[in-house]
Amino acid sequence: MKVTEHIKNAEGKTLFSFEILPPVKGESVQSIFDAIDPLMEFKPPFIDVTYHREEYMYKKRENGLLEKVTTRKRPGTVGICAAILNKYGIDPVPHIICGGFNKEETENALIDLDFLGVENILVLRGDAIKSEGRFEPDPDGHSYATELMDQVNELNQGIYLHEEVTRNPTNFSIGVAGYPEKHFEAPSLKSDMKYLKQKVEKGADYIVTQMFFDNKKYFDFVDKCRSNGIDVPIIPGLKPITTLKHMNILPSIFHVDLPDDLVDALDKCKDNAGAREVGIEWAIQQSKELMKEGVPVLHYYTMSKSQVVRKIAEALF
Repeated sequence: MKVTEHIKNAEGKTLFSFEILPPVKGESVQSIFDAIDPLMEFKPPFIDVTYHREEYMYKKRENGLLEKVTTRKRPGTVGICAAILNKYGIDPVPHIICGGFNKEETENALIDLDFLGVENILVLRGDAIKSEGRFEPDPDGHSYATELMDQVNELNQGIYLHEEVTRNPTNFSIGVAGYPEKHFEAPSLKSDMKYLKQKVEKGADYIVTQMFFDNKKYFDFVDKCRSNGIDVPIIPGLKPITTLKHMNILPSIFHVDLPDDLVDALDKCKDNAGAREVGIEWAIQQSKELMKEGVPVLHYYTMSKSQVVRKIAEALF
């Protein structure tokens, strides 16, 4: 079932969903089940599964020279989607990204997902490789999420790469990302909104936001979307703080602001256990206010560690 159908069938009730990361190469899929099982009692209608591009490492050869070697640190998104369907009967939402994949590889992944009966995907540009600093597309890949959406839309019409006739169409519902505090590469929130509207005009069925810690920024973002003619569901994405390091790491990596009240509370914490409790309580209060305003879904970024999100869900659902 499509995400939008789950939202419609909820008839105004706020749903619970979350995102998981594939395990690093060589780890068992059981780690994924261990992350999902504690959250099943809250009846998530769908679970997001992230996709990860290649990473580079340098190996020193006998001649003393360094050789750049490509690795994939977290493979398995398609396989994990199959496991979720088989074990839980819940709709997986795999992330499909531009970076690190050419059009052929993207088509193959989408074909595999279609064979599995996956109906939802989240289309993203993806991040730059850490060692490179700025995003560089594959030579035969996509530079922007809108280009990737074009390829998905063509598959939904039965138009495949290198085929002269149309084939069986896929049936993907497309979600896209939104940034309440704007994408850090965008020159302004206005320009960011323009490109978000383009995604909706190209067929995006819903939006999932980047994490935020101030609900006003989400509400203002929704108002801007509506005033710009964007009328699809906008799902808030939430990340509970669990360590003191998050005060610096989250703003640095995800380009989000922390409210003064949250920072003050974290400053008073003596250790990570205290920071974890502050983060849980902040996320609970955020979630309660969002539910009161009728958001369609509360979507949590778990990093495949579910115990903190479980505590939050216990207070809400």
